[in-house]
Amino acid sequence: MTLSDVATQTGISTSTLSRLESGNRRPTIELVMLIAMVLEVPLADLVAAPSVQDPRVQLRHAHSEGRAIVPLTRKQSEPRAFKLIIPASERTPALRTHSGYEWLYVLSGKMRLRLGPHDVVLGPGEVAEFPTEQPHWFGSTGTGPVEVLSLFGTQGEMMHVRAHTRPLSTPRDPHNQVAETSQY
Repeated sequence: MTLSDVATQTGISTSTLSRLESGNRRPTIELVMLIAMVLEVPLADLVAAPSVQDPRVQLRHAHSEGRAIVPLTRKQSEPRAFKLIIPASERTPALRTHSGYEWLYVLSGKMRLRLGPHDVVLGPGEVAEFPTEQPHWFGSTGTGPVEVLSLFGTQGEMMHVRAHTRPLSTPRDPHNQVAETSQY
């Protein structure tokens, strides 16, 4: 059955069906019921939860300019999460720019960040975030390797972190939001 056939039999426009099919529109229950009736399938087949797969991410890392880059998610959606392992190096490449937004969290070692006129060193537990349209470079300070958690989005996504530490035995406060994302 073609998209046109389903459109004719349901009265739903082909553009709406196309957006539903591509995930660019959320269906109403009325639309799903019409589609299920025309396709002669149980409604549950169209609205069932996706099958559960192994939640572990296979860490297949790549190397670029001596850096190990480990994707921390299967999905190609943004923002993307990576673990970067940057070897010790005294070199300071030229600053570069590209579209997007970057959030960096230093896991271990010392990271040097050059961002426009700023030249800063961050240690474990420290965070930096910036629009990547600003001239920038980050790497090791040269005293040893640095491991960094990176969240990057090409569309300008920004990660806001509100960290409130508490002992593990303290009950969780449902009003304390640890992290949220927003898009410009």
